[in-house]
Amino acid sequence: MSTFEIKMPKLGESITEGTIISWSVKTGDVIKENDILFEVNTAKVSAEIPSPVSGKVLEILFKEGDTVAIGTIVAVIDLGGENKNENQSESTTTETKNNHPEEKPEEAHHLQKNIADKWYSPVVLQKAQEANVSKEELDNINGTGFAGRVSKKDIELYIEQKKKGVAKQISGIDTKTISNEKTVIKESISDDKLQLQTSEEDTIIQMDIVRRTIADRMVQSKKTSAHVTTIMEVDVTRLVHWREQHKEEFQRREGISLTFMPAITEAVSKTLIDFPRVNSSVDGYSIIQKKHINIGIAVSLDDGNLIVPVIKNTDKLSFSGIALSIEKLAKKARQNKLTLDDIQGGTFSITNYGSFKNIIATPIINQPEVAILGVGYIHKTPSVIETPEGDVIAIRHKIYLSLSFDHRIIDGALGGMFLKRIADYLENWNQ
Repeated sequence: MSTFEIKMPKLGESITEGTIISWSVKTGDVIKENDILFEVNTAKVSAEIPSPVSGKVLEILFKEGDTVAIGTIVAVIDLGGENKNENQSESTTTETKNNHPEEKPEEAHHLQKNIADKWYSPVVLQKAQEANVSKEELDNINGTGFAGRVSKKDIELYIEQKKKGVAKQISGIDTKTISNEKTVIKESISDDKLQLQTSEEDTIIQMDIVRRTIADRMVQSKKTSAHVTTIMEVDVTRLVHWREQHKEEFQRREGISLTFMPAITEAVSKTLIDFPRVNSSVDGYSIIQKKHINIGIAVSLDDGNLIVPVIKNTDKLSFSGIALSIEKLAKKARQNKLTLDDIQGGTFSITNYGSFKNIIATPIINQPEVAILGVGYIHKTPSVIETPEGDVIAIRHKIYLSLSFDHRIIDGALGGMFLKRIADYLENWNQ
């Protein structure tokens, strides 16, 4: 079998590695020379990497999000028995400029060396040349690629519009220009992707794999679930006093600090028993009501990321068991020692933004769950209290709880009753 090794190209001086943003092909695909294989991002540039050969994708060695050293083999192409030059090795480590994938981006870079901060992939330059697109035109195309660079899609659209007498001048907006001797009429049509304006003073920070996963899942959740958020103020004075009375004893007995999260988690667990529809997932037009109650607790990590370890069978645990589970999982999360089992199987999530003294937020549902509880900061406030002798004003401890739920299967009445039941458990706290 005659094969060709695709290596991570060097896209500039001092560049030692690149991150694969996306693959345009998959194993088994038949490709032609100059077909885009993948998009790579480095500290300086982002580029679509074309194939220097035709053949079949035999193997892809790295996945999207992987950061790979320059010169490392990232894919292998089956040339289909095509004849090779006698000086080529079986793995086709060609050193000629026309066939070496590392040389082509460098050629494109040198072609653009007189254009400040401009870089075009070989395929973009080739298509521009074939369509007689001048450098001036190319420079004025506002691309949709990383940092506004022109992608293959951008140049193809520009060429197509140019043939029709239409010019794309604003990235993210298709501008149809109808000209006569006196007037120019522009009709703007919104696109899905708007162009970000950047300057040399801006700092571009690449998301790590955890942040990318969070970003993708949050966007997916908003697109999947019909989010509704309901908010309730809860009087937790009794709970605050109870904690104050028992925290030292709890510390001695269990060896951990007594926080409010075990009480909130227990209240949620009891409420999920009362309203099992909230302990569900959605599959098309089917409601999957879960047998087990597994509550995820969002943990903020030192690197700025977030992870949601899961307490399995929360309803079977004692109050101390819940507290110890929260402590154990949070510690494992911050030490980067969570296992796959620790973060899978959740049926409901809690996020405690109150730890940062925030009082209200509208959390995003953790798919494939259908609801998430947001916990605000406990604060003192003067309140009107009804007594047998009449209304009085007293200092009370209050907290705002926000419940985001999936309106596909949870209506406002159920969402409201669910949140009210959590509030009842907390306001009448008794251990």
